[in-house]
Amino acid sequence: MDLSYRIAVRYFFSRNKRSFISLIARIAMAGVAVGTMSMVVVLSVFNGMEELNRRIFKTFDADVKVTPAEGKRFNVTDGMLTTIKKVNGIRGVTQIIEDNALARYGNQQTIVRLKGVDRSFEALGRLDTALIEGSLRLTGANGTPYAIVSEGIRNALSIALEDITVPLEFLYPSTDSKQLNLASSDAFNHLALRPGGVFFIETRYDDYVIAPVALVDSLMQYRGDRSALEINIAPGFREQDVSKKLAEVLGSKFVVRDRDSLNADLLRAIKMEKLFVAVTLSLIILVAAINIFFSLSMLAIEKKKDVSMLYSLGAQPALIKRIFLAEGAIVALSGAVVGLLGGVLICWLQIKYGFVSMGMTTSLVDAYPVKLIWEDILYTGIIVVMITMVVSYIPARRAAEAGLILKV
Repeated sequence: MDLSYRIAVRYFFSRNKRSFISLIARIAMAGVAVGTMSMVVVLSVFNGMEELNRRIFKTFDADVKVTPAEGKRFNVTDGMLTTIKKVNGIRGVTQIIEDNALARYGNQQTIVRLKGVDRSFEALGRLDTALIEGSLRLTGANGTPYAIVSEGIRNALSIALEDITVPLEFLYPSTDSKQLNLASSDAFNHLALRPGGVFFIETRYDDYVIAPVALVDSLMQYRGDRSALEINIAPGFREQDVSKKLAEVLGSKFVVRDRDSLNADLLRAIKMEKLFVAVTLSLIILVAAINIFFSLSMLAIEKKKDVSMLYSLGAQPALIKRIFLAEGAIVALSGAVVGLLGGVLICWLQIKYGFVSMGMTTSLVDAYPVKLIWEDILYTGIIVVMITMVVSYIPARRAAEAGLILKV
């Protein structure tokens, strides 16, 4: 062990006999421990929220989405589908038509986001975990077409799945008429479907209705065009890698985005909040570490004679500085280790047992989501070390200068 650390350890344990200096040191250790623990827990909660949002997105959104660079629709040819499917990592391709429409059920009506999907949507089972009533079938055994509605639309229109006499109607402006006459029966195209299932994910998806793409095509008069292609990735492949390959294959006429890119604003907001919280907690740790400054300052005053004696024995100012820097590091690292272990333990208990609940019956998860990322723990440790070095440097320098004066 280095001489400076030997002396620092001896000072650390021997000064416990001095009640006031010892009390300040313990307060500093406790402050650093609490601040470190708080940072680990809060950063892990943000990681959990980010992971929860990704799980929510995965329930409804595809891994990769292809949309036209210009306009709302594009023509999907067999050659284009073949080219896409040749890309390594493609599990399935779903043709999509999506636009706003007026939905009517009995005497109720509202604007919905009508999403037409082909048969591969059912095969991929994207909404399996979100279904709360009915089934995910879009076509019955006798050829009856069905619609899958969100919980928000079911509540807005008072839809009863067991009532087979009332259809769910959709109205969309007809593109054949040159002028829109709201009083004319020809102003809107009509589509009647039977509600077959209800899903719930979260409020941002509460206006969606899913229906067979062929019927939505006839309603919106897309005439074989599509508004998007949703692509699911096979296990073992990264969405970002596949989306880049697709962008190269399809060219500049199409925009290819992975799921994180589709929800970039929300994920960016979570990361920014996490950054600001980390900075705030770092400042709190700095305030707690100020006690280390006072503790080392008083220790330097107490040990003036010892420092002078070390100078007389040939010690250099650098050694004196290292002694007090090591002393501050021992105090801070003791608190940091306790804080890191405590934070990891709290997060593990929350993951395992979910002691802190969300407090909402409609929440997708019962307990607050928590995810431990070792990079965050490393970041917290580095922050504590840096703060310790900053607050310990001035007392260490003053101790060295004071001892040198006494020697002279």
